[in-house]
Amino acid sequence: MDTDKPADGGEQAAPGSDPETPAVVAADAELSAPTLGDVLLAAEELWPESLAEGWDAVGLVAGRPFRTVKRILFAVDPTSEVIDEALEWGADLLVTHHPLFLKPVHSVAGTGFKGDVVHRLIEGSCALLTVHTNGDSAVGGVSDVLADAFGLEGVEPLVPADDGLPEEGIGRVGELPEATTLADFAKLVFSILPAVAGGVRVAGDPHGLVRRVAVCGGAGDSLFDAVRRHQADVYVTADLRHHPASEAREAAVNGRPYLIDVSHFGSEWLWLTPAANALENVLNDQGFSAEIRISGTNTDPWDFVLTPGLS
Repeated sequence: MDTDKPADGGEQAAPGSDPETPAVVAADAELSAPTLGDVLLAAEELWPESLAEGWDAVGLVAGRPFRTVKRILFAVDPTSEVIDEALEWGADLLVTHHPLFLKPVHSVAGTGFKGDVVHRLIEGSCALLTVHTNGDSAVGGVSDVLADAFGLEGVEPLVPADDGLPEEGIGRVGELPEATTLADFAKLVFSILPAVAGGVRVAGDPHGLVRRVAVCGGAGDSLFDAVRRHQADVYVTADLRHHPASEAREAAVNGRPYLIDVSHFGSEWLWLTPAANALENVLNDQGFSAEIRISGTNTDPWDFVLTPGLS
């Protein structure tokens, strides 16, 4: 997710596994294929659009509700490479976490890469659905998946939803079963997330003990007040900018909260398989079935990193 309004517009994958190896949820041959409208109703049950942040753009981007949906691809980003993957597989619906459009547009001409994406999806009879901050805030959302992966207990939202259940909201905070060092917890985080060029950055005493953990999938450096209010020992999020991170360290009490900065893509990629399984379950309960696949495309934008001691 992104907590600030952006300036610009079957078989379960094991945590930490290679995102280039797709996971597939096979369709049940005894159940009928849903229409796109049926899938939208199931998605609304799981990730209500009312939970989306006011600045966000979620919901159906392209597609006709009466069209049959036999194949669904889940991905973090609607990039050109992901569109290639969806069309080559014959997907009828692409569900992405990040929106294709956040700012209003006046043209979807194929002369730009976003317009080209829209044309290719329509020409390939593939709908596009965005589940962004509503997928962050909902039960079982991005931060819930992170909290589960890290083994947190007694989990609650960092910032409760204005219009939702008590357990819904942005970010999560909970406790490890027992205290561990910051270094060991950072190693756990690193081992669970998919491998990307940027790795994992850590601020704090490697030997310092941590137990209370705050998490926010995606960019979460606007939530430091909530992190401090919940007295977290460490905060795991992505896209930590220099000034918010520096100020958080200056305002730290006894060095806490420590900071762990991870890949934006990686922190949200973990959600795809649980989300696909949840959608499959709701569709099955409604008498429908579709083949669902997790994208194998790594859409983290970075290719390599240089660190001290390397050339």
